[in-house]
Amino acid sequence: MPPEEVEAPAEDAVLFRSSPWRTFAVMAGVLFVAYLAVSPLVAWLLGAPPDSWLSTCVQAAVLGVVVGGGYALSSRSALRTWVRASSGGLELAAQGSDPVLLAWPDIEHVVVRRRGLRTVLDVTPVDLDRVHPISEGGDGWPTLHDEEDGSPSFTADLTQVWPPPRALRRELARRMH
Repeated sequence: MPPEEVEAPAEDAVLFRSSPWRTFAVMAGVLFVAYLAVSPLVAWLLGAPPDSWLSTCVQAAVLGVVVGGGYALSSRSALRTWVRASSGGLELAAQGSDPVLLAWPDIEHVVVRRRGLRTVLDVTPVDLDRVHPISEGGDGWPTLHDEEDGSPSFTADLTQVWPPPRALRRELARRMH
């Protein structure tokens, strides 16, 4: 369920959502620059004459668009994640799940952290009975995992979320007091 179809619990809501197009642009740009940087080095190491800059730029652009586009169209990129923080609580829909709402007093702890190359959000409710589903039926809750102490925690991949996870960390720190 997209966030536009869900009424925010308060007027001061801040939305963080996945953006496959932003990810495509970043991937294409990084691959373009990397190809431009590495191509002359590879030619030098192989003792071959370097390609013209125009040819190298075209090859870099094609590589960036093909790989970035392949990722943007992949099933991983199609998994939409959104998080909305407001004075009414924290709403979370992760990787194609139905959204849930947790009021701030119903959250034991929340953390944004790195897991390998990914950035993830872990939200541990005080009690699962205090989690409010926003819609009936559908895909179910966001992914649950057990913390070290055995308490269940929701997990959301924030790697493609915009504004970036740093902004979400600041918003969470402001709201959790």
